[in-house]
Amino acid sequence: MKSVLFLCTGNSARSILAEAYLNHAGGGRFRAYSAGSKPAGQVNRFALELLRRRGVAFAEARSKSWDEFALPGAPKLDFIFTVCESAAAEACPLWPGRPATAHWGIADPAAVTGPDASKRRAFEQAFSALTRRIDAFLALPLDQLDVSGLSKELNAIGRL
Repeated sequence: MKSVLFLCTGNSARSILAEAYLNHAGGGRFRAYSAGSKPAGQVNRFALELLRRRGVAFAEARSKSWDEFALPGAPKLDFIFTVCESAAAEACPLWPGRPATAHWGIADPAAVTGPDASKRRAFEQAFSALTRRIDAFLALPLDQLDVSGLSKELNAIGRL
């Protein structure tokens, strides 16, 4: 089983959605986690509402620091994907094992202001973009790709 970490600054929306969806769709081939450089401390209610509405389990969803994944005893990470621009630009911890990395930036639905309907629409759009990327990732022939080919494919997925 391969481990995937989705990173964002607040770890309250995009990275949570990605973690939950990959755990749901990964067919037992992947274990997804999420974390943030400056965790918000709670998961955005619109993210939880969307996951519930889509039937995606999220029992383990919590906003947490990426420092947890750089400590001794943390899960070995095979892949790390940043899903927000600010996390991609930050100096990340040194990850043991040299996981494959890529940036899959998604607009922040938690930054949308206005009526709840607008916020829900933004979360749906973010979730749709994440599921397209994760589905493309799940379709990769990982055992047939060398490091260069894998990097090329992961970065291409980030441009979907």
